[in-house]
Amino acid sequence: MMLTPKPTSKFIYFTIILLISLTFLINSTASEDSDDIEDLIALDEEQDEQSSPKPSSEAEVLSKAQRIVLELNNDNTQKAIDGNEYVFVLGYAPWDVRSAELMPRFAEAASSLNELKSPVLMGKIDAERHPKVASNLGIKGFPTLLLFVNGTSQPYTGGFSSEEIVIWVRKKTGTPIIRINSIDEANDFVKKHSIFAGGLFDKFEGPDYGEFVKAATADNEIQFVESCTSQIASILFQDVKSISPFLGIVKSEPERYTSYEDAFEKDKILQFLNDNKFPLVTFLTEVNSVKVYASDKLQVYVFAEADEFQKLLEPFQKAARKFKSKIMFVFVDIKDDNLAKPFLTLFGLEDSEDTLVTAFDYKTGAKYLLESDPTPKNIEEFGLGLLKGILPQFYKSQAIPDNKGTDILTVVGKTFDDLVLSSSKNILLEVHTPWCLNYETTRKQVEKLAKHFKGLENLVFAKIDASVNEHPKLEVDDYPTLLFYPVSNKSNPIKLPIKSSSKDLAILINKYLKEPAHDVQHETKDEL
Repeated sequence: MMLTPKPTSKFIYFTIILLISLTFLINSTASEDSDDIEDLIALDEEQDEQSSPKPSSEAEVLSKAQRIVLELNNDNTQKAIDGNEYVFVLGYAPWDVRSAELMPRFAEAASSLNELKSPVLMGKIDAERHPKVASNLGIKGFPTLLLFVNGTSQPYTGGFSSEEIVIWVRKKTGTPIIRINSIDEANDFVKKHSIFAGGLFDKFEGPDYGEFVKAATADNEIQFVESCTSQIASILFQDVKSISPFLGIVKSEPERYTSYEDAFEKDKILQFLNDNKFPLVTFLTEVNSVKVYASDKLQVYVFAEADEFQKLLEPFQKAARKFKSKIMFVFVDIKDDNLAKPFLTLFGLEDSEDTLVTAFDYKTGAKYLLESDPTPKNIEEFGLGLLKGILPQFYKSQAIPDNKGTDILTVVGKTFDDLVLSSSKNILLEVHTPWCLNYETTRKQVEKLAKHFKGLENLVFAKIDASVNEHPKLEVDDYPTLLFYPVSNKSNPIKLPIKSSSKDLAILINKYLKEPAHDVQHETKDEL
């Protein structure tokens, strides 16, 4: 699976799908000459025994982890897949930013899986160096993660931290649930996992337990853990009820423990986890951005400097408790251009340094802006309005310009109603963006036409930059576009052919002006 957020409304995601910038670049140190992962692991163990007991540096740990990953090539790939029940493959390109970012996480996951005695063989292949082999594996983009089970591949659908990779791989290779048998095991588990779903069952059998197992197997993100005594379970989940069966989710945040109160049914359990797996307020990072963007919840974003947001954290957490099953609250550091600017650009506020509260409905492409101070009351009212669907949508607009003495009016989002839809005149509107092809050619045509028809009182020429101005009645897919709004029917503008000559456009305009429905006050010339 390529590391891209799942597709959603093009209105928003065409600018959000930048994802992650390069944080550090690690070169693979895996040997290409070895065909057997067991040889590599044995070599690591031998080196460990011979080395002095000095604390390993982070780089040394990472280097060891990378040696556990088998470097696949033209000669050993098919042998590895045919000779192992489970093979987890990372397809990468050395020049790809996301590949470089994922590589150390993949290596760390390999090290963890090795320690856990996982049966999976971890391998990586340079798809640029071995394109034919990569293509045969089904690698079409970078990076791609695939799990081969008895030679048949399936795409990776988990998260992108090393911990999330380990959880996904273990679930897909026969370990959907970790069973805790002692207090020491419970304490060790809690130290290693920041989020998990814990279950208490007197006996690991029966219909309730069966639904628990089904949910654990179906979920791809959260580690499930189980125990049979309340003493052990209380270490995992401090508020555990002694009555079996019990299920709860644990997170590293103020609202650490959430109990499951519904019937033990797989789908209900999965919905409970989906509603509660995120913190009350999620801090957007490069690692969790894919998961956040993929959420099907309504989303409220606060953009602020980190220090300033600490003052807002409590009211946002309070509001999040009321809406947590319906609305996700997300904090974005406004100083982080990679994460903040794509969102702020949607509002035309990419240069803002002030605290901003926005909201998105990715299903419809609608966006909203809190235009009052982010007080606890206003935040809650904003969330309630979003949930009820009564918030006015936000449409970005430039400042209202001074159009005095101009032959071609400049229209912005805020003046579209007055200057176009409510105008008592026919309007010829040029809709453009700065980067669109043929922009200069079309602009010159419009200027020529405006000069030709100058003095005609019932026809106004106008232009709007659609990259920084929006209106719900302005729906244009191609730029530049010429729209003729007849005074008798402003709701149905006529699209003019931009590839026509100025003379042909003038003839068309005359035609529309002279139709019986139009009140023509002056005779117009037929030729330029």
